[in-house]
Amino acid sequence: MKYGEEEIQKAKLEPWKNPCPERDYWIDITFPEFTCLCPRSGYPDFAVIKIQYIPDEYIVELKSLKLYLNSFRDKYISHEESANLIFGELTEILKPRKLKLEADFNPRGNVHTIIRVEM
Repeated sequence: MKYGEEEIQKAKLEPWKNPCPERDYWIDITFPEFTCLCPRSGYPDFAVIKIQYIPDEYIVELKSLKLYLNSFRDKYISHEESANLIFGELTEILKPRKLKLEADFNPRGNVHTIIRVEM
């Protein structure tokens, strides 16, 4: 196993202390190379994941987020489940003031799906 595969395999979201918890500010993160596998066909699905949040006490460490999102590449998971799982884990770890997640999946079979979850 290559070192990158090992890092992805043990990936966990890592919260960091917010340097400015007294202020509301938005953090926008785009992850343009998200992949997972269709649970029915096994075909790869590709998406752009967009995360926007107003932190409270914590922000997400970006390398941990990258590795965590890369851990989906070999998972058989639906568009809806993957978006809601990512949203749920970010909510649980960060407890942000506001959080929005958009998973914009590439068309497959002439069907384009966008999943949006927010609190």
